Amino acid sequence: MSNPVFCAVDTADKDHARALAARVAGRVGGIKLGLEFFMANGREGVAAVAGEGGVPVFLDLKLHDIPNTVAGAVRSLASCPYDILTVHAGGGSAMMRAAKAAARPGAKVVGVTVLTSMDEEDLAATGVIGTTADQVRRLAVLARGAGLDGIVCSAHEVAAMRTQWPDGFFVVPGIRPAGSAVGDQKRVMTPRQAMDAGASILVIGRPITGADDPGAAADAILQSL
Repeated sequence: MSNPVFCAVDTADKDHARALAARVAGRVGGIKLGLEFFMANGREGVAAVAGEGGVPVFLDLKLHDIPNTVAGAVRSLASCPYDILTVHAGGGSAMMRAAKAAARPGAKVVGVTVLTSMDEEDLAATGVIGTTADQVRRLAVLARGAGLDGIVCSAHEVAAMRTQWPDGFFVVPGIRPAGSAVGDQKRVMTPRQAMDAGASILVIGRPITGADDPGAAADAILQSL
């Protein structure tokens, strides 16, 4: 897409989310709304923010349950104006196939591989054998085989995944412009590095939403690309 910068609006406050969406309208390629916002405001809240921003909505719910339950949850979102939806790739092939089959026509469904807040020590504590890259690769193979449009992975893995899945849609969070605080992220890159590595869209939150002028911050990030 022409503007790969998606602003992560991570708040439960609908009015604050709408105000942020209005301030970055026309300056980002999309708005990401996550579980915190959805649990507080539901489909109506998503529609309200989508109307303010006038851009695609990335609904980051990271669904993970048995296939029938996930399919039902996705069907219940039919009236929700999302363009990208996440499920956990760790839920397995059947679950991912069910999610894709139940999704809104034209919407992309992508599989979350390894959260950018996790590193190899965290993976080992959950019983995952091998490196972060190994786990991302395993889950990407599952997601592709299940018919998903792509995956969510960090910029550190996206180059290898792009080689293996040339037409995949790669959502890359954990993006921090040079000089920005890392926060709770462990595997980060700058926007330019991530795009060079093969990202399709960049999910960027605090460097935009925490700025005095979120629109100008979004402009600066886009110009750096």
